[in-house]
Amino acid sequence: MIIAYQGLESFRISHGDLVLAFNPISKDSKLKAKSFGADVTLITTNHPDTNGAEQTSRGEKKSFVINGPGEYEVKDIFIKGFLSESRYGLPAQADGNPKGQAYGARKLNTVYLASFEGMNLCFLGALSNAELSTEVLEALENIGILFLPVGGGEVLSPADAYKLAVSLEPAIIIPMHYTDASLKQFLKEGGEDKIEPLDKLVIKKKDLEDKNGDIVVLKQE
Repeated sequence: MIIAYQGLESFRISHGDLVLAFNPISKDSKLKAKSFGADVTLITTNHPDTNGAEQTSRGEKKSFVINGPGEYEVKDIFIKGFLSESRYGLPAQADGNPKGQAYGARKLNTVYLASFEGMNLCFLGALSNAELSTEVLEALENIGILFLPVGGGEVLSPADAYKLAVSLEPAIIIPMHYTDASLKQFLKEGGEDKIEPLDKLVIKKKDLEDKNGDIVVLKQE
């Protein structure tokens, strides 16, 4: 399996000719969008920064798009989606809290658990609330690789993100949706001063056996 990071929350995950895309950036986003063919596209949040399904169908390769909770099976990839909350893209509202802003509205976010090449990939998307339901927590078991936002503000703070990551007990943690400052704080929460980013993560199921919450930082393509 090869995992490549394309910015914010966008990942391209491949094994042979089979390609899985998470939260591709839309051409309507202010961020740089990349076009590539994917067999399956998973979208967690309805926002131009994360809902670029049009970017993952190329030529004869038409992507099967999943954009909400449910159970799916596509080309031997087993996927479960669970309802959660996001504030991404919503305006902040002052509430008299001296620590900052409050968000009066919520929007749908889907947490995905995908079984791909014998590994469970858990993708939290633009999650803003670290208090997941008991149903979701019980379902998120045996996580091989956890993708979680650590940027703070509209998504999980570095401290909340790391606390949630530890509770989910993944073999590998891949931070996303961050600034340089929030990534540094997240690594500090994990007891790391600095981690050299990888161009891509190439991994097999057997490689997870000796991993226990190891943090992997990927360079943006």
